[in-house]
Amino acid sequence: MSGENTSFGLPENVESALAYLMGFVSGGIIYALEKENKNVKFHAMQSVMTSVLLCVLSVFLSFIPFIGWIMLIPLSFLGLILMIFLLFKAFTGEKFKLPIIGDFAEKTSGS
Repeated sequence: MSGENTSFGLPENVESALAYLMGFVSGGIIYALEKENKNVKFHAMQSVMTSVLLCVLSVFLSFIPFIGWIMLIPLSFLGLILMIFLLFKAFTGEKFKLPIIGDFAEKTSGS
């Protein structure tokens, strides 16, 4: 955590954690409105990309009868655990970067 200012006037770790709270909704709002802090923008974009990927996988699995429907249960559970984990890491000030998604988030946030 760099302790830099944020556009919302919140501590960096709090704003970063809020980006994960409601997935692409909170992440998208924070990414769009945050102008000052690149670390917060990174967490917001990683939240957006992670939640969009989970939604796409859920839609894909929902079209596969029975096996896909059964796979939705662990995907939903693991997705929730992942978002809670990322929220915790952001709140503690750690920049935990997911493979591929994290690289994209870094490039788009300029961090």
